[in-house]
Amino acid sequence: MSDVPAHVAINRDAWTATNAAYTDAVAHEKWAKMQITWGVWHVPEGELRALPPMEGKEVIELGCGTGYFGAWLRRAGAARVVGVDVTPAQLDTARRCEAEFHLGLEFVEASAEAVPLPDASFDLAVSEYGASIWCEPSAWIGEAARLLRRGGELVFLRTSTVAMLCMPDTGKVTTALQRPQRALSRIEWGEDDPGVEFHPSAGELLRILRQNGFTLSDIIEVYAPDSAANHPYYDHVPAQWARQWPSEEIWRASRV
Repeated sequence: MSDVPAHVAINRDAWTATNAAYTDAVAHEKWAKMQITWGVWHVPEGELRALPPMEGKEVIELGCGTGYFGAWLRRAGAARVVGVDVTPAQLDTARRCEAEFHLGLEFVEASAEAVPLPDASFDLAVSEYGASIWCEPSAWIGEAARLLRRGGELVFLRTSTVAMLCMPDTGKVTTALQRPQRALSRIEWGEDDPGVEFHPSAGELLRILRQNGFTLSDIIEVYAPDSAANHPYYDHVPAQWARQWPSEEIWRASRV
């Protein structure tokens, strides 16, 4: 896959390194979990109620990483789960876990901005910190719309706008604005922690969803629970900060 856009290649390299440093080591533990949780604070789906009923659903996960979220959806009753990711190292980990747990997940190596699967093949598209922040919004949301049947749903988790506004280029989130809102659409991190992220404002993201045939059903703001501790790897947002302001958002939209 040498013909991908520059930001896709940068992010693929970044996630190859992250897989070696962290995600491969915790993949087995995550696959073994029986409960669906969301984000770095592991807030239970039973509390947030962000997903539709899973029974019989055909699901595509856009930017699946090591595939643990799809494993949880399969256990929750999804009839089929296909994970799409551009990073071979992440997919190697996902396939190793599938070979152990035998949940029947399928994996496709591709960018979520150009998925080699037929139109109208799925009932639900999900992204938990996958395409939702690492892919160009119009491109991946357009692909989600193409892949979903009419009446299907899109559910995705991303970093909250307030967290990104208070996030410096290096170090931890602060209690003061660090960047203009207009600069959130595309953020290129430095050489010490390379990557290209996309965090359009709520208004911009809503327009992209509407342009691609979606109607917004809900936005769920996710706070750290009182019992939460700082994440051992993704520690740029301390739990104390995230108990006061939502560090994550779950968006839910329907394909009309």
